[in-house]
Amino acid sequence: MNSRATKNLLILLLATTLASCSWFDREERDEFEGLSSEEQFYTRALQQLNSQNFAAAISTYEALESRFPFGRFAAQAQIEIVYAYYRNNDLEAARAAADRFIRLQPENENGDYAYYMKGLSSFTEDKGFISRFLPTDPTKRDPGRARESFNDFSQLIALYPDSLYSADARARMIFLRNNLAGYEIHVANYYLERRAYVAALRRGQYVVENFQG
Repeated sequence: MNSRATKNLLILLLATTLASCSWFDREERDEFEGLSSEEQFYTRALQQLNSQNFAAAISTYEALESRFPFGRFAAQAQIEIVYAYYRNNDLEAARAAADRFIRLQPENENGDYAYYMKGLSSFTEDKGFISRFLPTDPTKRDPGRARESFNDFSQLIALYPDSLYSADARARMIFLRNNLAGYEIHVANYYLERRAYVAALRRGQYVVENFQG
C-alpha cells in the first residue's frame, strides 16, 4: 500500500471514529435532554423506578452520581439503585451496589436496607435459574450463595435488631439453615456410600454442632 493510500485510510478511520463518538454523545444528550440539575436527574430516576422501567432508572441513577458525586441526592441514589438492579434481575450488581453503599455511607439510616437487599439478592440467586421451571431440591445445590445470604441476614439482625426487615430476615435464615443442614447430610450420605466413614462422621458432627434443632 502506497503512502497516499495509507494516508487516505487513516483519514477514513479518523472520520469514522469521530462520527461514532458524535453519535454516542448525541444519544446521551437525547437520553438526558432537558436535565441539568441534580434534583431533575433524581426526579427522573425515581419516576422510572416507580414505573418499573428499571434499566432506564439504573442509567439515570448512574448519570446522576457521575455528575453530582457529592450532591444531596447522592446517598439516596446509591441505595435506590440497589433495588433497581435487584428488580432488573442483575443480582451481582445489586450485591456490589449494596456493599458500596455500606462502605460509603456507614452512618446512613438506610444501612439496614442495604444489608437486607444484599442478603435478598444472594437468597434469590440461590434459587437458581433452572428451579424457576423445574422442581429441584435446594439442599443438593452448591450452598455458596445460601451461606452468603445467611451471613448477610445475620449481620442485619446483629447490627439492626429492631429493623423493619429483621423479622423477614429471621424467617429466611430458618429456611436457609434447614437447607444448609440438608446439604451437609447429602454430602455425608455420599461419603457413606463410598465407605469414607471418617469424612461422613465429620459431616455429621458438623451438623450436630452447628444446626441444632
